[in-house]
Amino acid sequence: QAQLVESGGGLVQAGGSLRLSCAASGRTFRGYLMGWFRQVPGKERKFVAAIDWSGITTYYADSLKGRFTISRGNAKTTVYLQMNRLTPEDTAVYYCAAGGLSTNRDDYAYWGQGTQVTVSS
Repeated sequence: QAQLVESGGGLVQAGGSLRLSCAASGRTFRGYLMGWFRQVPGKERKFVAAIDWSGITTYYADSLKGRFTISRGNAKTTVYLQMNRLTPEDTAVYYCAAGGLSTNRDDYAYWGQGTQVTVSS
C-alpha cells in the first residue's frame, strides 16, 4: 500500500528558509506527478508545486514562483520542497501528494499526513 511521509516542517522566522521532504513507499508513481499542497484552517487546500517522474518538468503556483523550488531525489521516491524568503502568509500545513496528472488537488489519490510550517514575523 502506498504511503507518503513528510518531514522538515517547523517554526522559522520571516525571511528564513525550510526544506520539506516527502518519502514515497509501497509503489512507484512512474508517469504521474508528485506535488505539494498547503492548507490553512478554514480554507481550501491549495496547490503549491508539482514535479513529473523524470524530475525535469515542474509546476508552481504563480504566487510562489521564484521562492519555492520542487525537486526529486535520484531514486525518484523522494520529493523536496525548498522554501525561501518565507513570510507569515506561508504558514500552513503542507501536504505531499502523488498520483496526479495535473495541478488540481482532486486529481491526487495519495496524500501524506501533512507537516506544519509556521513563519513568525
